[in-house]
Amino acid sequence: MKFPLVAIILALSTSFGAIADVLKIKKDAPKQYVVKKGDTLWDISGIYLDEPWLWPELWQMNPQIDNPHLIYPGDALALIYDADGNPRLVINKAYRKLSPQGRITPKGLNAITTLPLQMIKPYLSYEQAINSDDIKNMPYVLGANENTKTQTLGHILYVKGDLKVHGAYAIYNEGEPYRDLNTGEVLATRASYVGMARAFRSGDESNGLPSSLRVESVKREIKQGDFLMPAMEGQLLPAYFDIHRPLEPVEGQVIASPRQVREFSRMDIVVLNLGSEQNIEPGHVLDLERESPTVIDGPRGPRYPEDSSKFEKLLSDASQLFSNKADEDNTTWKMPKEKVGELIVFKVYDKVSYALITKNQHPIRVGDIAVIH
Repeated sequence: MKFPLVAIILALSTSFGAIADVLKIKKDAPKQYVVKKGDTLWDISGIYLDEPWLWPELWQMNPQIDNPHLIYPGDALALIYDADGNPRLVINKAYRKLSPQGRITPKGLNAITTLPLQMIKPYLSYEQAINSDDIKNMPYVLGANENTKTQTLGHILYVKGDLKVHGAYAIYNEGEPYRDLNTGEVLATRASYVGMARAFRSGDESNGLPSSLRVESVKREIKQGDFLMPAMEGQLLPAYFDIHRPLEPVEGQVIASPRQVREFSRMDIVVLNLGSEQNIEPGHVLDLERESPTVIDGPRGPRYPEDSSKFEKLLSDASQLFSNKADEDNTTWKMPKEKVGELIVFKVYDKVSYALITKNQHPIRVGDIAVIH
C-alpha cells in the first residue's frame, strides 16, 4: 500500500524551536501500528522514538491526522517518510474498520490521551499542594450533628466560615509539609481530598453561628479540623498536555513522593521543589540526574569516603577548607552527575510540582536532581 508524501514545512513549532536533524526512528519500530484501548500518544511515540516528548514532530502536518489527540482504538497508523526523509505517522484509512459515521460523536469521549490519566488522575483530582498560610484562612470543620470524631455520608457538618447556600465544597485533610531538602523551607503543605459536602445554611461567624453542610460523598473519614475549598478548585483533569522541554535552564530536586517511599520507578509520581516561580509548566520534560559518589585518593589508593580512615577524611576536609594548601597526598574527587531517568510535570503550584517518571535506568530517589541544562 502506498501513501502520499507529506509536504515539508520549514518552520517547526515554536514550542520546540528549530530542529536541524531528522528525527531518529528506532530500528525495531513497526511500519504499521494499530491503536489499542489504553494507549496514549506518549506510549505510541515511545514505540518509534527514544525521546517520546518529541512526538509533535512525528505527528505534525499530516492531512490524515488533523488533530493527533483525536485518534481512537482501532485506527491503524503507518510510518512514512516525506520528500526530505522526515518520518511521519499517518492513518491508514484503508485499514480503518469503523465507518466515518461511527466516529462523529460518541467516540470523542474515547480518543486517546497524551499521558496515562489512570495513573495521574488521583493526583489531579484528589491531591493538592497548598500554601500553609492559605490553609490557616480557609473554612474548617468544627463538628457534626453526631458526637463522633469522624463523619461520613449523610452527616451534617458545622463549619467555621461563611459559606454560600447551595454551594458545593471539597473537604481536605491537612498532611505533612513539603520541604526543600537543602534549606528546610516549607514550600507547600500536602492536602488530601476526603469528601464533598453542600451548604444548606449560611453561618454568621461574628455571632458564633457555623455554616451547615450535608455530606454528599466520602472518600475517607472526615475529621474535625479538615478544611474546605470550593468544589473543583484545583481539580481540573486535562486529557492533553503540551509536552516540551523548558526554554531556559532549570535545576531542582525530587523532594518527596505522595506514597511516602524513597525509591521510585517508571510511572511513579514524585514531588519537585520547582513550581511556577521557576517558570515550570504542565507538560515540561526534565532529565533526572544523580551525582556519582565522591572518591578520596590518598596514600592507600582511591577509596569512597565511607571506606577511608578518619585521618584521611580529616585531611580531605582540611584540603577543601584550605584549597591553596591542599594536601598533595589526599585528593578529593568530586565526580560528575549522570542521567538516571526522565519525568514529565503534570501539576504545578507556586513552589512545587507533581511529575510522572517516564524513564529510569536506576531506581529514582529522593534527592535526585531534576534538570535542563
